[in-house]
Amino acid sequence: MSNALRGIGDGVGRRRNRLAWGVALGSSLGLLLSVGQAGAQTTLADYDYENLAFRGFSLEGGFIFPSRVDPTYTVGARFDLGYLGPGLRIVPGIAYWSSTMKRSEVAKLEGKIDELVESQIDPASGFTGVDLGTIEWSDFVLSLDGHLVWSVPFGVLTFAGAGVSAHIFNAKGRAISGTFVEDFMDTVAPGLNLHGGVELPLSDQFRLYGLGRVELLENLRYMELRVGGQIMLAPPAPGEGRSR
Repeated sequence: MSNALRGIGDGVGRRRNRLAWGVALGSSLGLLLSVGQAGAQTTLADYDYENLAFRGFSLEGGFIFPSRVDPTYTVGARFDLGYLGPGLRIVPGIAYWSSTMKRSEVAKLEGKIDELVESQIDPASGFTGVDLGTIEWSDFVLSLDGHLVWSVPFGVLTFAGAGVSAHIFNAKGRAISGTFVEDFMDTVAPGLNLHGGVELPLSDQFRLYGLGRVELLENLRYMELRVGGQIMLAPPAPGEGRSR
């Protein structure tokens, strides 16, 4: 590929990301507000922003099933900041995964590059197409979630909610190193998520949880299953403690 091809795609990716950020943030704010209003009469004690404080942290692991890369493991952490409204818990988090791009997706990318090259070279040049080989794609995720939390019998807590996220992607591959393909895939993209799960307080200082999560981006979607353990550094909120 010529040097002229290396810069193609940069401006397109940036404009697309700005538009996606606006849609993502607006949609998620609406989801979180509706979640908080829906739970106002049925969840935990009535809290406001004065109750936001760092209450604990957790480590978690899971498995994701993405649309464009092979299924893989994921690791992460979350941070409990308490309640913003009636039963509405604020939970920022981080996560990371890395996997191989599906061969069918690589083939699509190769086909688009072939079309571009063929339109700009002499048909008699003998060009037979590009081979991008194996592409590794990783994602470092920063998220901010709102959990609508309520208690059920046997001391179990359940939660459901939505959130926004920033995905920092990094692509690696011998054939794409230093090319516009790598530049195009190394990007920061906004995302939305919907999630739900259960928590089991084993004590006032420790709880186990599991959750399912659907992550939605402009060019990638995946279902995720996670389990984790949370250390509590503050007393549980009313209605949140384990059964005696």
